Amino acid sequence: MRIFDPTQWRFLLAPLAVLMVFAATAPNPAPAQTNYPNRPVRLVVPFAAGGVADTTARIVADKLAEKLGQRFYVENQPGAGGITAARTALGAAADGYTLIMLTNGTAVSVSLFEKLPFDPVKDFTPVSSLGFFDFAFVTSASSGFKTLAEFVAAAKAKPGALNVGTINVGSTQNLSAELFKTSANIDFTLVPFRGNHEAEVALLQGSLSLVIDSYSILQGNIDDGKLRALASSGAVRSESTPELPTVQESGVSGYDVVSWNALFARSGTPPEIIRTLNAALQDILGDPETKKKFLALGIEAKAGTPKAIEDRLKSDIVKWRAVTEKAKIPKQ
Repeated sequence: MRIFDPTQWRFLLAPLAVLMVFAATAPNPAPAQTNYPNRPVRLVVPFAAGGVADTTARIVADKLAEKLGQRFYVENQPGAGGITAARTALGAAADGYTLIMLTNGTAVSVSLFEKLPFDPVKDFTPVSSLGFFDFAFVTSASSGFKTLAEFVAAAKAKPGALNVGTINVGSTQNLSAELFKTSANIDFTLVPFRGNHEAEVALLQGSLSLVIDSYSILQGNIDDGKLRALASSGAVRSESTPELPTVQESGVSGYDVVSWNALFARSGTPPEIIRTLNAALQDILGDPETKKKFLALGIEAKAGTPKAIEDRLKSDIVKWRAVTEKAKIPKQ
C-alpha cells in the first residue's frame, strides 16, 4: 500500500496559486449595461408624419417612455424605399439609443432595388414585431359585385376587361394585386396611382372595378355605404374586420398577404438591451388599451420574439422577390 507523502501538497498547491494570481490580475469582463436607457432614445420611421405607421410608432414610443422611464421620440425620414431612414440608423452607434421601424415594405425593397446600400437581415438586429394588418378588397357600392368570388368569375369570363387599382408600382398593395392575379388564375388590368385618394376617387367614379388597400384608408366611404368591402387579404379573418371573409374563403386557395411593422436596432447592439426592449414591448402590446388603439388603425398589436420577426423578414424577401420577378417589374 502506497503512503502519501505530505510534502507532495506543495506540487498540488502550486498550480492553484498560479491560477489565483492570474485571476487577480486578469481584466474583468465588461459589465452588462443594466441602466438602459439612461438618456432619450430615437425611433427612426421611414414614413411621413401622420400616417398609420407614424401613428403606430408614436403610440409605442409613448408607452416605452412610460415603461422604461426615458423619453422615446419619433424621427420621420421618408423616402427612397426606406433607404434614408436605414442610413440614419446605421450611422448611429450600436448602443440601443437609435432604433428603426422596418416593415413588410423593407422586404419588398430588397427585390425592387438593383442594390440596396444596406442588408436588412445582416445590418439590423430584430427587437420585436409591433403589429400586423391585412389589405381590403373593395368595390363600389354601385357595382354588381357582392362577393370576391363574383369578381373572379367576371374576370375569368372577360380576361383583361376589369380594372383594379392600387397605389404605385412596387408597393405592397400593388404586389398583392399581382399575387392575386396569379393565385386566382385570372387576368385584369392593373392601374397604379400615385396616392390612395386618387385610387379611391377612381373607384367611386366607376373607372375601377376593385381597389386593394388598407381598410382604414377606405373605411370612411365603406361606413357611408359608398364602397363595399369584399374580402381581406390574410389567411385568417382580421381582428379589425372579423365580419369580412378572407380571399381564401372566397375561393382563391393559398392567398395570404399580411403586412407588418417591427422594431429593429443596429447589429451589434448588446443582447441585454434587446431583451429589455422586447420585454417592455411584450407588456405594452399585450395591454388592452394599446390593442384598442391599434385596432382603431386597422392593426393587430402583437409582440413576438426577435427570431420570429427575423424569420418573417427573410420569408417575405423570398416571397416578394418571386412576385416581382413573375410580374417583370423593373428594378430601380
